Amino acid sequence: MIFKDKSVVITGGSDGVGAEVARKFADAGANLTLAARGKKKLEAIAEELRDKTRVKISAMDVADSEACVSLLKKAEFEYGGVDILINNAGSHTRGPVEKTGEDDLATMVDVNLRAPIVLTRLALPYLRKSDGAAIINVGSLAGRAPIPGSAVYGATKAGLRSFTYALSEELRDSTIKVALVSPGPIDTGFIMSDIDGVSDLTFSQPISTAEEVAQTVLDLCGNSIREQSMPYSSGVLTTVAYLAPWLSRAIRPMLEKKGQRVKRELKAARDKAAND
Repeated sequence: MIFKDKSVVITGGSDGVGAEVARKFADAGANLTLAARGKKKLEAIAEELRDKTRVKISAMDVADSEACVSLLKKAEFEYGGVDILINNAGSHTRGPVEKTGEDDLATMVDVNLRAPIVLTRLALPYLRKSDGAAIINVGSLAGRAPIPGSAVYGATKAGLRSFTYALSEELRDSTIKVALVSPGPIDTGFIMSDIDGVSDLTFSQPISTAEEVAQTVLDLCGNSIREQSMPYSSGVLTTVAYLAPWLSRAIRPMLEKKGQRVKRELKAARDKAAND
């Protein structure tokens, strides 16, 4: 797919996967509208990319519907419309539901599920005017299989996955591509800054880079795939866990043991880097 001069809106665009997606689209010549909470990080990524393309930023809460309206109006005013929407912003408070605060539970639901649904609905009139529009949602393998300590996060990502598939059917007769990327652990601060808090089960799976996930996002804009799990082997494993929960429980101790080993190795590497 040719992205030259396309208008791309990216939530959570200041850091991690969102920033890498912005870099990929900038390299391809797209015009960017980036949204995130932190203004300083947004300004930093915008300054980095302005030699390559046009970049506008909005420091906002994606759960604020009025802010989402303004975000899309800004993209239309600056670039003449919206061609691609990347719903990437995410929130994850780890731990058992019983020990998670009510506000944190609500934030995860608002940011991970309600916000992308509302923003997508608001964006559809713009996207229908585009030739070759796309909506790409950033999900998680946690939305495909139960992960201890991530019950609510996983529920929101499962909901986003279901929304993606159903919306794709609703828009089947349109030219709008709807797809989902479902990564396992990613080498970003989203999990690496909280290694001890992340479940052992999560670290049993291969770790993707933000750049790899970003490239998959771009690929999904132009191919016929509706969902891309990362890596593919982990996607197969989560499917097995869903279809055969008894087997999932049987192999969980082995996977958790592997995850514990990976954690120790990551922490050792982090400590070594800090001391060098």
